[in-house]
Amino acid sequence: MPQISPLLAGDPVRLGPFTLTGRIGEGGQGTVYLGYTSHGERAAVKLLHVKFTGDAAARSRFARELRAATRVGSSSCTARVIAADLDGDTPYIASEFIDGRSLRETVEADGPLHGPGLDRLALGTATALADIHRAGIVHRDFKPDNVLICPDGPRVVDFGIARILDSTGTITSRAVGTPAFMAPEQIAGAAVGPHTDVFAWGTVIMFAATGWSPFDGPSIAAVLNRVLTHEVDVGVLPAPLGEVVRASLSKAPGDRPSAEEIRDRLLGPAGPAGDATVPLPRPRG
Repeated sequence: MPQISPLLAGDPVRLGPFTLTGRIGEGGQGTVYLGYTSHGERAAVKLLHVKFTGDAAARSRFARELRAATRVGSSSCTARVIAADLDGDTPYIASEFIDGRSLRETVEADGPLHGPGLDRLALGTATALADIHRAGIVHRDFKPDNVLICPDGPRVVDFGIARILDSTGTITSRAVGTPAFMAPEQIAGAAVGPHTDVFAWGTVIMFAATGWSPFDGPSIAAVLNRVLTHEVDVGVLPAPLGEVVRASLSKAPGDRPSAEEIRDRLLGPAGPAGDATVPLPRPRG
């Protein structure tokens, strides 16, 4: 279960139908509280920071997060939206409470994943991204902190900087995201799309298997340079996972498989350890 800290002075004790009992976490956009309905249902209630409540742009970003999470819908690999209020003095989004630690916390506490645990993570997160992309969403910040490890499998959360795709299937990028888990096109300011999340997926799987991002470096500049130039050694991964991760980390977006292709390749005829039946895209050149 995630660490729940006590409410601080000035924190609300109620938002809409939710009674707030503790803090789950805090980010640049808002604070996430543990809330309960009158029926005892738990929720993760994200409250927009007070300093942003009068900021039209911040409210617009918050509304975009809600639209993205709602469009993904009831995927078993994401958190469903329970309630929201974007028009009041205290804008909030309440989502299903996921009882699990983040992948980062899991790896830091217990060490890298391997065997069936790594297989379940790879397949579950690829399935989540396939669902997200099918809904016309690009997550844009897929990283170990946004993957929760639960008894029934991994869940992908936090659509704070997600974007809805336009009719071309891409969006214009700004350098948003977490550097060690960003794709080359995010750094270059090029168009991003589902292929961007696929690159991040490969990086997250490497983190899960080794305990660090393959692009870690002593400075942000070094990290960004490694994302653009470093070829990742996936030898630590078993087949067919290693080949799939290698393809997902191609520098050219067009050379990466889709999340759906990754899922199907990992499933194979006999599950994650079965023989590959779905061919991966061939690199151009």
